[in-house]
Amino acid sequence: MIATTTTRRPPRGFTLIELLIVVAIIGLIAAVAIPNLMNAIDKGRQKRTMSDLRTIGTGVEAYAVDQVVYPTAGDATTLRSVLEPTYVKAMPMSDAWSHSVQVNSATSAYTVYSQGKDGAGNDCTPGATSSFDAEICFSGGQFRRYPSGVQQ
Repeated sequence: MIATTTTRRPPRGFTLIELLIVVAIIGLIAAVAIPNLMNAIDKGRQKRTMSDLRTIGTGVEAYAVDQVVYPTAGDATTLRSVLEPTYVKAMPMSDAWSHSVQVNSATSAYTVYSQGKDGAGNDCTPGATSSFDAEICFSGGQFRRYPSGVQQ
């Protein structure tokens, strides 16, 4: 008998076509996932901003319980000097998009608001919003303008 030996070729790796298909699939997945990720990040920023505004509003309400009037302040720095550290341990000075918190407070009423993602505008008309750029307003112990539904 004659013994035959077969030689095996080492694996050659992936072809260019296979690599292009994998890159295309990864690109499609990224095209779907990135907008959803950015939307989730903005939604989280909205929630954090709402929490910060509620914290400030709670401090203003606590001040009003003690003093029988709301504090008079035209900006966040003035309001901060009144509320810290007695009514709020550390008052947030900016929203989650790094825009300063807007304050309008007189002895009979107050409004604290965020100008939204774009940092422009001061429209605190009551009602729900569906845009990340819309203002979020807290006044009189409740949200007057707030995000609702799918945001764009």
